Amino acid sequence: MGSIPAGGTKMMQLPKEIIEILLKLQENGFEAFAVGGCVRDLLLNRTPEDWDVTTNAKPEEIQKIFSDHFYENHFGTVTVKTDSEDPTLKEIQVTPYRIEDKYSDKRHPTDIKFVANLEDDLGRRDFTINAMAMGLDGKIIDPFDGEGDLKKGFLKAVGKPEERFGEDALRLIRGTRLATALGFKIEEKTKEAIQKNAGWLEAISKERTRDEIIKTINSEWAHEGILLLEETGLLKYILPELREGIGVTQNLHHIYTVWEHNILALKYAVEKEYSFEIRLASLFHDIGKPRTKRGEGKYSTFYGHDVVGARMVAQIMARLKFPNDIAEKIIKLVRFHMFFYNVGEVTESSVRRLLVNVGKENIYDLIKVREADRIGSGRPKAVPYKLRHLKYVIEKVSSDPISVKMLKVNGQDVMKELNVAPGPKIGLILNSLLAEVLDDPARNTEEYLIERIRELDKKSPEELKSALQKIEQAQEEDEKERMKKYYL
Repeated sequence: MGSIPAGGTKMMQLPKEIIEILLKLQENGFEAFAVGGCVRDLLLNRTPEDWDVTTNAKPEEIQKIFSDHFYENHFGTVTVKTDSEDPTLKEIQVTPYRIEDKYSDKRHPTDIKFVANLEDDLGRRDFTINAMAMGLDGKIIDPFDGEGDLKKGFLKAVGKPEERFGEDALRLIRGTRLATALGFKIEEKTKEAIQKNAGWLEAISKERTRDEIIKTINSEWAHEGILLLEETGLLKYILPELREGIGVTQNLHHIYTVWEHNILALKYAVEKEYSFEIRLASLFHDIGKPRTKRGEGKYSTFYGHDVVGARMVAQIMARLKFPNDIAEKIIKLVRFHMFFYNVGEVTESSVRRLLVNVGKENIYDLIKVREADRIGSGRPKAVPYKLRHLKYVIEKVSSDPISVKMLKVNGQDVMKELNVAPGPKIGLILNSLLAEVLDDPARNTEEYLIERIRELDKKSPEELKSALQKIEQAQEEDEKERMKKYYL
């Protein structure tokens, strides 16, 4: 997990870009510290994803010290630009010590006030592990024992939890996401305040909520994050559709409820380090089952749950304002996750239709969702013979590696060049051209092949047919390699 070992750990050092900013502020008579999440990550010996500096200098004073900057907010934050090649250090936010007035809408303070005391500034922050500062001497300023909570693996609100969450309701979900990412437990009073005030999340923009969900799903403990959202009462304000599967039993093919099955599918996708889209599709793939269930016991059915689930996911994607490309992919993965793949019954034409429906670029991701579905059902193998055979057929129908389709000319080009009508000889010439390209792929240019068409036209059909043997041999070798690749 993410807590600091009891014996302590060697802390990472401040990067030179931060040191230079702190030095410049101090040389001009001001206090300055690295603050917040970057200090937390340093203590955990992690590389920070961003860096923040706090100081008793006012915004206008910060701007005078750093000529290369921009200032476009109402919170006093001046963004200082650096020459760093590290993207996390190119722009550093430098913010004056401040306190914030009441939050009338659970999102924005009605007013902010600049203060002279660092501890006052740290007291407005969300969690103790984010309320620490570090100076050039490496000393940690930690008035709320954030370092102690890091060692215990606790996520604890600064001061009174309900006040912190009332200031910015996004902290409710940020807390569960941070606990998930770090593998921490939420301190009891902090958790109780989240549970009591979970409804405040409705005041938060869907975009901000979406961004926290993305970070949760991309974390190492994503499935625990979804369980924590349910435990804290937040899930019903974010993904109520997913909760419909809680307690819904399945048929003889499943040993878990729909809810448990979806969570385990997500867990597998994370363990395999699959992409965000595959992870979310794995979590959502059976989301339509509760609405389509008919009957009870081992013979209950869920006909059409893939279609219903895709519609539900489309609504979720729209509600949380996901970009269209991401939404479309996840919807397709859910819609077609029930593809048929019995050996001997799957035809090449059915596989081609599947490729058209889901997109060639998504087909292997769809198979990964099916793997997650299998493991989430308690099956011992993610990729059985049937799935390997399907991959073999997909590669066969999608690549056409030993086919006249790979040529830079086609039958129309042959007829145009020879000024002839369609006939058997057109195919023989194309096969002869293919045989030459198989010998030397560099010959596969329109210029070379057009030149060869007239020369081949002088040959008899019998002479041209000799090229077929070479193509058949190449096809046979290609088939052997493809079968070997998929252990068939």
